[in-house]
Formats: sequence, structure tokens, C-alpha cells
Amino acid sequence: MVLIGVAIVIIGFIIRLNPLLVVTVAGLVTGLVAHQSLYEIISQFGEAFTVNRYMAVFIATLPVIGLLERFGLREQAESVVSKIKAATAGRILMLYFFIREVAAAFGLTSIGGHAQMVRPLIAPMAEGAAEAKYKKVPEDVKENIRAHAAAADNIGVFFGEDVFVAVGAILLMQGFFAQNHIASDPLKMALWAIPTAICALIVHFIRLFLLDRSLDRKLRNYESSEVSKKKEA
Repeated sequence: MVLIGVAIVIIGFIIRLNPLLVVTVAGLVTGLVAHQSLYEIISQFGEAFTVNRYMAVFIATLPVIGLLERFGLREQAESVVSKIKAATAGRILMLYFFIREVAAAFGLTSIGGHAQMVRPLIAPMAEGAAEAKYKKVPEDVKENIRAHAAAADNIGVFFGEDVFVAVGAILLMQGFFAQNHIASDPLKMALWAIPTAICALIVHFIRLFLLDRSLDRKLRNYESSEVSKKKEA
């Protein structure tokens, strides 16, 4: 019966109730079924929040990003990029990918991220570059650009962070080898991540170059079809 909390979480998510409310109710029910007092249950909630309080930092960043977007952050990002003639969606994402990977290689994995960088800045800048060049961009193309912006962030930090010797992945691998009596050096493991990071950089740059080619081909055809429709009308 103690596992009834798991069932409550599953049912709550299926019927799309507020996640925070569902998890809280599941915790209360689990504690009561386990014959704990209400005081003990609430104390455990408080202790868990105190121990993991750094996880709640994002709660403060989300309203700040929301306010910035409300007062025109996305529009300003698009406007600034549209004035740079050499800017394309692919080139902007190449630059961001390079910065993200290099920063992660030095342990600065917090520089970037979907919520704080990709959605409010990087994706709008890439979309603005496309709109400045082709005037009108269909919604499906915008979604494609946003997906590439998210991918640039994910791939950049994934392959860059392994170059940093103190990252969790390196320490996890070193600990696994140590448990199995295999001699390993975290510094050498980090150094051997450099060729992989360089390969990831080259491969993703090619992907973004092909993105520009694809956008050019698709949007020029789209522009021609729109002109033809206007003439027929």
C-alpha cells in the first residue's frame, strides 16, 4: 500500500492535473499509509527542499525570462540580427554551438540552456536572420530552425563537458573503472574527449551548413510560388 503514491502520480499526470499538486498529494498519502504523522511528513518535505534548494533556482529565472520576453526581448533579438547582412540561421547557430562547446569544455555548462538562451535569444535570432533574407518564413520552417537551435545547445554541451576533468561523466566513468579494478586517469580521459568534441563540431557545422542550403532552396521556391499566386489573383 505504501506504493499507492506512485499510482496517484500516474493517474494525476494522465488526467493532466497540476504536477505540483499531484506530487504533494502523493507524498502526503504515502506518508499517512506508512503510519507517519502529519508533522513528520511536512518535516520531510521541508528537509528535502532545504537539501535540494539549489534545484529551485530555476523558479526565479523563469519569471525574469518571461518579463524580458513580454517587453520585447525576442523582437529586439530579431531586429538586431536582421541588420547584419552576412547573418544566416545556420551561421548564428554555428557561432552559438562553438561558444557552447568551448564554454562547456572549461566547465561553464551554465552558460546557455534552452530556457535562458535558446528560446528567448538564439532561436529568435536565427529566425530573424531567415526573415531578413527571405522576408516571409512559413511556420513549419520556423519550427525547423527552433529544433536546430535546441540541438545546437544539446550537442554542444554534451560533447564539450567531457573535456572538463571535473565533470560528473568523467568522475562516474573513473569510479566505475576503479570498482572493477581497472586503472584509469581522469585527466587522460578528458584529453581523449577532445578529438570527439572536434569531430562533433565539424559534423554539426556541416549539418548547419546544409540547413542554410535547405532554407535557401525551400524559401526561394516558396517566395516564387507566393509571387505567382499574387499574379494569378
